[in-house]
Amino acid sequence: MAREINSVAVIGGGTMGGGIAGLCAQMDKPVLLLEVSTEAAEKALDRIKHGRPPAIDDPDKAANITLGTIDDDLPKIAECDWICEAIIEDLEAKRAIMEKLEPLRRDGSIVSTNTSGIPLRDITDGMPDRLKRDIAVTHFFNPVKVMRLLELVPDEQTTPDVIEALTDFCRNTLGKGVVNAKDTVNFIGNRIGCYWMMMGLHQAGEALKGGLSMEKVDALMSGPMGLPPTGLYGLIDLIGLDVMDLVGQNLSVNLPAGDLCAEYTILPEPERAMLARGQIGRKAGEGFYRMQKLDDGSRKTEVFDLMLGDWRDHHPVHVDPRHGHPAAMFEDDAEGRLAWHVMGGTLLYAAGLVPEIADDVVNVDRAMRWGYAWSWGPFELIDEVGAKRVIEKVRAEGHELPKMLRVLEDAGADTFYRNHGSEYLGLDGEYHTTPPE
Repeated sequence: MAREINSVAVIGGGTMGGGIAGLCAQMDKPVLLLEVSTEAAEKALDRIKHGRPPAIDDPDKAANITLGTIDDDLPKIAECDWICEAIIEDLEAKRAIMEKLEPLRRDGSIVSTNTSGIPLRDITDGMPDRLKRDIAVTHFFNPVKVMRLLELVPDEQTTPDVIEALTDFCRNTLGKGVVNAKDTVNFIGNRIGCYWMMMGLHQAGEALKGGLSMEKVDALMSGPMGLPPTGLYGLIDLIGLDVMDLVGQNLSVNLPAGDLCAEYTILPEPERAMLARGQIGRKAGEGFYRMQKLDDGSRKTEVFDLMLGDWRDHHPVHVDPRHGHPAAMFEDDAEGRLAWHVMGGTLLYAAGLVPEIADDVVNVDRAMRWGYAWSWGPFELIDEVGAKRVIEKVRAEGHELPKMLRVLEDAGADTFYRNHGSEYLGLDGEYHTTPPE
């Protein structure tokens, strides 16, 4: 009989756990929310109802949440269909929780861990076979209520009905866009997104030396490439250089041998200096940008010019129409070279990651659109600018084609999608029906 999820236990009431609990409660599912203490649980519920933004739209729906502590109330998970662990991003802490909950849950219940990059195989190593059959990664993006993407990652022994039940519940009840990822470092979205950011910092640094301004870099790496308006430096200000440094450290340890990202796991020297003095982004009040309040009450934006090593006024920039579209990556000028190195380089990186991180191009494209708000996923963007032009440019530079571009060329195909996106090109060189979102 197919598994169904009608009740949920969430272990950990932090940003992610509270978001998951709030969304489930909003959808009228009973939720058991467990924290380390009664005080911590009550604070978690308060954040769910009154946070900025709240994790729940209707405060009355918070009545669907029952609070408890891990020490006193963990046996109550026996009443729940899905047990979602959402504690701190620490391998040993997650393993300790799994060891505690496994003997207490009932047969047929589903367990998941909310992690952004800890391999599931490391969490389940040496654990009972029952847990290995019933567990998956549910990687929600923050804020849970807003972000559509959910990456679903099975263990080697996870049974298909676990993935089917989680997909059905998260898609049809929680309204998530579910993508199927592999148990590889950073899964799909963060594997490609972090490459874009880390490699982008290095390439942008070279562009600055060549005369482009930081404002021009962000102007190009936003709307013209189908990316959010934050651009490169603005996005990293939002995330924080401290977080990006930790991302780089994790990648340096867990990337497979020969991965293109390996040379970009350390922040460039100017950014390392910023990190050392605490100039890490918005949460510190300043990063690459800062807002200054003037004596008359007005505000102005300043830029920390990496070439000058000092603050200066922000200067609005104009993007030439030739650079206002992703095809700018084929222009033979400073803007075009930046677009090719950063955006084009990311497309080529993604084209080499199938089937390592996902079985098909559809899951990769959806992860980047839903998780990073890209207008096109990598393969959709290759179609947009023309796969033949990309292939010609790669060959002209003397580089080897990545896996999926070889598949496309060998198949004699022009695009990864056809018939208005209803079919996609598979690893076998054949077109297949695109699954529903």
